[in-house]
Amino acid sequence: MTTDLTDGSLPYRIAVLCYLRDADGKLLMLHRIKPPNKGMYSPPGGKLEPTTGESPHCCAIRETWEETGVSLPYHEMRLMGMVSETAYEGECHWLLFLFEATRPIRHDEITAYEMDEGKLEWLDRETIDGLDLPRTDREIIWPLVTEHVGGFFACHIDCTAKPLTWTVQESWKAPATSA
Repeated sequence: MTTDLTDGSLPYRIAVLCYLRDADGKLLMLHRIKPPNKGMYSPPGGKLEPTTGESPHCCAIRETWEETGVSLPYHEMRLMGMVSETAYEGECHWLLFLFEATRPIRHDEITAYEMDEGKLEWLDRETIDGLDLPRTDREIIWPLVTEHVGGFFACHIDCTAKPLTWTVQESWKAPATSA
């Protein structure tokens, strides 16, 4: 169902995405069987619970626990990005907080790879590039996430523009480490 974008009635949703990497740099991805983005891949995450006053950090820790069984303390979950999307798929506006685990996640820490949201899979970046991803993820968010591991970015995406337009409003990249 698409809402008339001119009347300003689109709902605003707030969610987190959680990027968990293993010791080999593979990312944990969820092959979704429910909307939004049914049939596509995304990192674990979910909607913030505004009625409880939940913070984005608390939401990231809760969603990581609920979808993977991994219990991370605050100091092991770091805010790496913030993305706002105007009129995503003409249905709602999104404010996404992107978090990354600050330590590698062991495969045996995942308590169940199949759940009511879909199936979790450890995938390398090249494999992810060939998967069915939401358009804004593929074209904008994934490249920014890849460039900002250990850093931070803020981006606004206008999904009403044809083609999509976006602005990186803040960018801080982690210094390169020498081997």
